[in-house]
Amino acid sequence: MSALTPGAATTAPRRANLPTLTGMRFLASGMVFFSHAFFRFLPSSWTSGTGAGFWWSAAGSTGVSFFFVLSGFVLTWSARPGEPARAFWRRRLCKIYPNHLVTAVAAVALMLVCGETFTAGQLVPNLLLVQSWIPRFDVLTGINQVSWSLCCEALFYLSFPLLLPLVGRIRAGRLWWWAGGAALAVWCVPAVSALLLSGGPHISPRMDYSVTQLWFVYFFPVMRVFEFVLGMLLARIVLAGRWPRIGLLPAAMLFLAGYAGALYAPGQFGTAALTVVPLALLIPAGAAADLAGRRSFLSSRVAVWLGEVSFALYMVHQLVITYGAKALGIGMKLSTVEAAALSLPFLAASLLAAWLLYTVVEQPMMRRWSRARRPGTAAPRPARQETAGAPSPERA
Repeated sequence: MSALTPGAATTAPRRANLPTLTGMRFLASGMVFFSHAFFRFLPSSWTSGTGAGFWWSAAGSTGVSFFFVLSGFVLTWSARPGEPARAFWRRRLCKIYPNHLVTAVAAVALMLVCGETFTAGQLVPNLLLVQSWIPRFDVLTGINQVSWSLCCEALFYLSFPLLLPLVGRIRAGRLWWWAGGAALAVWCVPAVSALLLSGGPHISPRMDYSVTQLWFVYFFPVMRVFEFVLGMLLARIVLAGRWPRIGLLPAAMLFLAGYAGALYAPGQFGTAALTVVPLALLIPAGAAADLAGRRSFLSSRVAVWLGEVSFALYMVHQLVITYGAKALGIGMKLSTVEAAALSLPFLAASLLAAWLLYTVVEQPMMRRWSRARRPGTAAPRPARQETAGAPSPERA
């Protein structure tokens, strides 16, 4: 079995914790939450290109892209030299699958209570985390809609023991060239989709691409690997001491500019292409701030706790929004003020459900099963550097 051997530049013993990146995870989860909340409460604004719903319409895809880049960064940062690949895979499986299974069961129960139907063709791929390989919208978004991204993470985790030695062999002087190539590849994906794929009518006047094109750019795991590899390369750049002095504030301003561009980008360039470079600057800037000892609200105790439950929040929020609105009889023709006011208690309810999932399922499963132990020994506590969120990565 291969081992995680990243090379000389990434074989430092225990590396510094990066609380700012943990705090960022909650902001990214919040982006996904409000994107889905406004899609539920203000669907006409979300699709028309005007109003509050429109301003949040790119937040979900941007938040997911952040998690994919961050996943590559933190897994590389926290890699254990010489660790067997099977030990790495075990930890990642124990991290993501219990939450996935519990929320899938909850989704099925809620669908049955509400008289909704689903098929084995939706349920089985979802449980096996292969739904994102199937270009059918009912399969991609079936059961718990957000779990499609775990399918991409599963590919990342499977390939990480193979990718890490390759990334580790890149000479420090060439890391920026490789990072630029990975970012360019993210830009090429929607261009390839527009030129070579069609597959049916456009989804809507604003979403001027087919379901096949949407699948290829957004859901297809192979196309999202470029963001993951970019995160790995950025981690090596920071570890090699080649990160320039780019502060969090300038990086955040560039990110906001990229997000504004993503709202108005043609075709599918707003999915990840317009924001990938800003994200590639924002994440290492947060890590550099932690390494320099610069404190911010993102590294505060509250922000770190919120970041730690962000994976659970990601997994439960769509169910809370959808079935909470149905239970309360909330329609889809609300004013902007009503939608904004409703989103806050739904966020609070989602956080409560996330805390329960994190406390009752995620933490106990990691403590008990994430590492092999000899008979008669106590279950080891997972290292703080190994707690994680998906579609976010392990917490550094």
